[in-house]
Amino acid sequence: MQLWGSAGAAMAKTTILGFGSLLSEQSSRLTFPDLENFRLVRVPNYRRLMQHPASIFFQRGIADPQKKNWCSLSAEPCPGSSFVACAFEVAFEGEQRAAYELREEEFHVVSAPYTTLEGAPAGEGLLCAQWTDEGYRAKYGDAVFEERYGRYGVQQIWGWPRDCGATPCPVYLRHCVLAAEKAGRVASDSFLDETWLVDRETTVRAFLATHPEVMATRPPPELVGRYSG
Repeated sequence: MQLWGSAGAAMAKTTILGFGSLLSEQSSRLTFPDLENFRLVRVPNYRRLMQHPASIFFQRGIADPQKKNWCSLSAEPCPGSSFVACAFEVAFEGEQRAAYELREEEFHVVSAPYTTLEGAPAGEGLLCAQWTDEGYRAKYGDAVFEERYGRYGVQQIWGWPRDCGATPCPVYLRHCVLAAEKAGRVASDSFLDETWLVDRETTVRAFLATHPEVMATRPPPELVGRYSG
């Protein structure tokens, strides 16, 4: 939490840490129109992964459960690792809180430290970390799990083995790459070299080198505004 003055009065604001599509300030403002102080930071002791299926990809028809091209981003505790993210402040209440919780429904949202790009401690912010299927079912119930995942033939969200063969959702990966490019070279290089597939061995840069078709995969017309970086 940080305090920001407004019209002569202090107002509590919450820091959000974004590390995928939110790297684009334009994309961040779709969820948080009134965000403040957008900047790049580094998140230590976490690893950025594309490891789990996001139900919204199935609902929007941009991932194929049979092909396992469903992976979205999350952060995994990993001492010694780090990645570049964005940070910004919001008045985290009402509609903005609801929009955030809806957007990030499958995650364990934690308070994580972040630093400046130079490594100086800078505060803590909300980070979308990996969760468990047990936690998801306890919060939302079995019926919601079946509606959002089971009916697509997907029986788990978290805990996929490293050799499961799951790959990033192409439309989403392209979206994140473009968002990182908009944030500048530091963010872009970090996204390409400090984001790992579920095997924890393949970087996004290496994956794109062998799958260049990903960057030519366009979203459906009705989703162009949502998935274009």
